[in-house]
Amino acid sequence: MASLTCSAADLAPLLGNTTTNAAALADYICARFDVVSNKLVDTTFAVDSTYLLFSAYLVFAMQLGFAMLCAGSVRAKNTMNIMLTNVIDAAAGGLFYYLFGFAFAFGIPSNGFIGQHFFGLNQIPSPSFDYSFFLYQWAFAIAAAGITSGSIAERTQFISYLIYSAFLTGLVYPIVSHWFWSTDGWASAARSDNLLFGSGVIDFAGSGVVHMVGGIAGLWGAMIEGPRIGRFDHSGKSVALRGHSGTLVVLGTFLLWFGWYGFNPGSFLNISKAYGDSGSYYGQWSAVGRTAVTTTLAGCTAALTTLFGKRLLAGHWNVTDVCNGLLGGFAAITAGCSVVDPWAAIICGFVAAGVLIGCNKLAEKFKYDDPLEAAQLHAGCGAWGIIFTALFAKEAYVNELYPGKPGRPFGLLMGGGGKMLAAHIVQIVVVAGWVSVTMGTLFFVLHKLKLLRISPEEEMAGMDLTSHGGFAYEYHVEDDGKQKDGFMMT
Repeated sequence: MASLTCSAADLAPLLGNTTTNAAALADYICARFDVVSNKLVDTTFAVDSTYLLFSAYLVFAMQLGFAMLCAGSVRAKNTMNIMLTNVIDAAAGGLFYYLFGFAFAFGIPSNGFIGQHFFGLNQIPSPSFDYSFFLYQWAFAIAAAGITSGSIAERTQFISYLIYSAFLTGLVYPIVSHWFWSTDGWASAARSDNLLFGSGVIDFAGSGVVHMVGGIAGLWGAMIEGPRIGRFDHSGKSVALRGHSGTLVVLGTFLLWFGWYGFNPGSFLNISKAYGDSGSYYGQWSAVGRTAVTTTLAGCTAALTTLFGKRLLAGHWNVTDVCNGLLGGFAAITAGCSVVDPWAAIICGFVAAGVLIGCNKLAEKFKYDDPLEAAQLHAGCGAWGIIFTALFAKEAYVNELYPGKPGRPFGLLMGGGGKMLAAHIVQIVVVAGWVSVTMGTLFFVLHKLKLLRISPEEEMAGMDLTSHGGFAYEYHVEDDGKQKDGFMMT
């Protein structure tokens, strides 16, 4: 916010010649004026910082949603394991993002590939960033790691979780976020010049940066490990290994839905910004509200489309499928949530449901096993979201978010030409390539070192019993004719 100014030299003549001390009065008035102006500036910073911190808290609450969704989607014998991995994603991600990740992502000035400043939050706060911005970006980084943990659930050694989580949040994800979100990133829409195809990539809240990164990382981990024991029978036919708690799946889904209101609208980073002249009812606060609406409509449409689509395909109403469809709609709208109209979000959700169903069919055909459908949901629907943005981005909204570039490309189907689509196709290719080279190599090395997959005996017994001291749930056992209650520990 620009500060208001008052000039005593300009004000004094306006007080008139009859004033005995016009200059002194002008100085006094301007001094009071400057105090008020500075307070308004301070208040604006405080409001925007509070908004960003609250958004960060919402995004962090998604970790609880991931934990519950994962726990409900696996078998009871692996509940402790999958919940612990979600805790580790947050803890290890916090340390490594603090040491390296934030600097690689947003350490400006830098080159187009990687950031070079703010290691260990050195020189923070700065004119560019405050602590609230770090917290918000850390919550995004651990969300990407949480996506990957779902793909490799129920068969992965715990040490591998520690290694991949640190590597993903400390290096792989930050570099991708630098490319598309930093003002110095080579494909960022926020660059001041040399925009990719004159457009740059508008991946507003991370369909590619977060969801594709986490989904493709999980894809390689699950492919290299292979399917869980019993997931496909001897003839290659798919066998459902159902999660043990639909209750936890629904709880996790609603927690993620709630957190998405920090994920997407919060990505504006501030709220007290006017578009054009001040004093209008329309400004960034309106765009924040519209983004929450588009997010909601895409998720709702995807959920209902999945509900009826799976009813036609499978013959029953499945709550788990509907929850995954809902999340697929959210993952897809995340890229373009701020630059599309609500009606377009309905199209986004409808197609996202079809993408998820189709990806699941392909996974079965190629005997790919992902207990949470994480790669299909986040990578598949995330890629669709990137394409969707390039088709439906509205000119007025694009110019509001990225002002100062008249004639900037916008959505192809909205009359904006194909330059944005070309930039977004480049994003899909480079994200898939970068994550495949880095995370695919890491998982392959862990596999060769026999640090990736647990033994068949451990998998059959359950990781809670073999690696974490006992099962998650209370059980009943008969001993000398008496029933005892307790938590099973070894």
